[in-house]
Amino acid sequence: MQPAIEVEGVEKRFGQFVALAGVSLQVQQGEFFALLGPNGAGKTTLISALAGLTRANAGSLKVMGFDVSSQYRDARKALGIVPQEIVFDPFFSVRETLRFQAGYFGIARGAALDSWIDELLAKLSLGDKADSNMRQLSGGMKRRVLVAQALVHRPPVIVLDEPTAGVDVELRQTLWSFVRELNAKGHTILLTTHYLEEAQQLCTRIAMMKQGRIVAMDTTEHLLNAFSERVLRVKIDGELPAELQQACAKQEGAWHFFPIHDYDEVETRLSQLRQSGVHIVNLEVAEPDLEEVFVKLMHK
Repeated sequence: MQPAIEVEGVEKRFGQFVALAGVSLQVQQGEFFALLGPNGAGKTTLISALAGLTRANAGSLKVMGFDVSSQYRDARKALGIVPQEIVFDPFFSVRETLRFQAGYFGIARGAALDSWIDELLAKLSLGDKADSNMRQLSGGMKRRVLVAQALVHRPPVIVLDEPTAGVDVELRQTLWSFVRELNAKGHTILLTTHYLEEAQQLCTRIAMMKQGRIVAMDTTEHLLNAFSERVLRVKIDGELPAELQQACAKQEGAWHFFPIHDYDEVETRLSQLRQSGVHIVNLEVAEPDLEEVFVKLMHK
């Protein structure tokens, strides 16, 4: 099965500035894939090249097997993008905006389109705003419309570029519920976000970019296991006995940090503490954290 997104040796320069320095990656059909990196890493430039908004200086990009340059019509029909910036036409209602968007992809008006638009509006909690002018909507509501615009032509590949930046918790939950549903139905999702907990919860595979290059790419589980660890944090009353100090990786005040590989070690460590006469005030198990992985890789 051909990849949903195929990027091979892509380079992009703006004058002397190198935005993309030979990026290569594949996103398989049906994947929920995260593209992470600090500001200026090249994520949005790569997405712009996929969408045909900017032309790469070298390399090739394909969407569902269609070259974004030589087969741009088919490539763009296969792709739906939710951009970072809130861009809207102030002269139309929400429903009119979605009808026009569908028209750009050759979808004729009719009962089938109206039914799909109604479904999108319901899924994104925009039903009561269908006939409202775009100027009347809040920033969060406008962002929901951007999501609907990206989906109105039913693309198999969906790119979400910082879709929850600056939005409230309710929208975030509504959006992720809907996106999970789309992914379960076979849509490929490419996500960029600075909310790393979202990527950790949602994505099965992650690529991390820095200065126009991919510096890590693996399954979420493998990245977490390779660069982070599970830790038993124990708050004690008094001093830690000398025989246990070597096992303690770090101390912050009364909190002591013990690395553990699996949950069986939790009881073993607690038993050692009790037998040493340590009074435990509080404890918690910290799971491997994608933010820790990200920071380590960006400073490596």
